[in-house]
Amino acid sequence: MSGEMDALAVVNQLRDLAADPLNRRAIVEDHGCLPGLILFLDHTNPQVVYSALLAVRYLAECRANREKMKDELGMMLSLQNVMQKPTSPGETKLLASEVYEILQAAGKEEAEAAEAAAASCRRKAQFFLGSTNKRAKTVVLHIDGLDDSARRGMCEEALLKIRGVISFTFQMAVKRCVVRIRSDLKAEALGTAINSTKVLTAQQVVKAEDGGERMVPFHEGEPVLVEENTDIPDYLPEDESPSHDPDKAVTRVGAIGDGSGWLSTAANFLTRSFYW
Repeated sequence: MSGEMDALAVVNQLRDLAADPLNRRAIVEDHGCLPGLILFLDHTNPQVVYSALLAVRYLAECRANREKMKDELGMMLSLQNVMQKPTSPGETKLLASEVYEILQAAGKEEAEAAEAAAASCRRKAQFFLGSTNKRAKTVVLHIDGLDDSARRGMCEEALLKIRGVISFTFQMAVKRCVVRIRSDLKAEALGTAINSTKVLTAQQVVKAEDGGERMVPFHEGEPVLVEENTDIPDYLPEDESPSHDPDKAVTRVGAIGDGSGWLSTAANFLTRSFYW
């Protein structure tokens, strides 16, 4: 990737890498990426700030990262500034507040909650394909009714039943779920499964022609057959056919192994662009 990358391109790539749970420790341990994300939180471009917040939120999902992130120079102050800035959009303030609360509570979570989260991760792991599988696509869902941990649990159960779901990450503040799926699995299958809960309603978030986002509802009159995980092997086969519509996803997640060269370039870009 060119060394002439602009700020939005850099932060978007960091956000996409951070969306993969296997990348999060490496990004936080890198000497340039985390300080760079903090500087992006004070950027004049609202898109850069929001994308940086999403990346930080992904990184905070890893419990082992939180203490280091909280102690990183300028992190908590920059989050406070975003929350208090009059010109910050409402969704941006909500996301900054969520990240701030997560980091503020770092080290104070009860052992029981930590064990429950670990058990949940172990249970989900058997459904996921390797992160280096490039024959996959990412679907972003906006889910009405995704208000608390109980509803989140219902959504998790619905997604885990679908054969072909690789991984998913929630953005509770904006009621979104980023789902990585096999390229031959239709996004409508996700909508059918989530809508079947009767209390959650999913819409797909796609890129609009003007570069923004728009919500695409799943048609109720066209149910999609959902192949469920009934007899789950130790791992899912990785022989998916290539995706025919990769550009419909808002983001595509890569593995740190594939992006290690890019990550180094991005870190060098950050180092050259800012005074530490």
